[in-house]
Order: sequence, then structure tokens, then C-alpha cells
Amino acid sequence: MPAAPNDLRPFAALDDIDRAILTELAADGRLPNNALAQRVGVAPSTCLARTRALRESGAIRGFHADVDPAAVGLPLQALVSVRLTAHERAAVDAFRARSVRLPGVVSVFHVAGAEDYVLHVRAASGDALRDFVLDHLAVDPVVQHTQTSLIFEQVRGAG
Repeated sequence: MPAAPNDLRPFAALDDIDRAILTELAADGRLPNNALAQRVGVAPSTCLARTRALRESGAIRGFHADVDPAAVGLPLQALVSVRLTAHERAAVDAFRARSVRLPGVVSVFHVAGAEDYVLHVRAASGDALRDFVLDHLAVDPVVQHTQTSLIFEQVRGAG
């Protein structure tokens, strides 16, 4: 059985240098290898090999540009809380697999509490957001309830 998404066991073998590389890349994913090597105190060839190994292990999941959603025509953001009707693993896994492929979905969070999932969604307008909820979530037989919260402002944290 594959490890759960937040399972720390696969990363137990990471040492202080690996963690330093991860910390530096989390702060600046565009950091050149030579500068990264200098910051963590290893040779550039060692740093490159370790960075590749971290990518292959899944510790580094990808590199992303932080793009203003309005610049790509999606100025409206929302968090859509979803409560499912069924909680069998197959139903939960199927909803997660479908939801990450829905148009405008940025992130999908499986959460504890009254709701089961929170979807971070971007849309062109209020009408487009309403259509997203009605056309993709309200019609899903496994979805019992949704609640949409508009995001007025998003500020990226340091961590």
C-alpha cells in the first residue's frame, strides 16, 4: 500500500544537508545550484546529486511560479467546503481524483471536522464560480453539501 500523502516515514532518512537544501529551495525555487551548494556547505556536484535524489524521492514535488490569478483572467478566488454523503475509501478516493481535475481547482485539501474537503478555486467571475459549484459539485451524487467562502486577499506565508 502506498504511503499516505502526509506520511513522514519515507523522509526519515533525510539528513541535515537534505533538510537545508529543502529549506533553501522552499524559500527560492530558482536558486542556482552553485549558490544553493554554497548556502548548505557542500560541493556543487554533491548538491546537484542530492537535489536530484530529493526530486526522485518525492521530497521535492515540483517547482512553481507564483502567478497573480488576475493576470490569467481568474481574479476571483474561493474556498469551497464539501461534505460527502459516503465515507468509504473508494468514494473518498474517487472524489479526490475527480476534484483535482476540475477546471479552476488550485488545491484540494482533505480536512477533519464537519466538512470533508476544501477546494481552493479560481474563477473569472461570480457567475463562473456559481456555475462551477452547480455544474461540478452539486450534481455529484457523493456530494451532500457545499459552502463557498470568497477570498478577499491572499498573502503568502514565510513557511
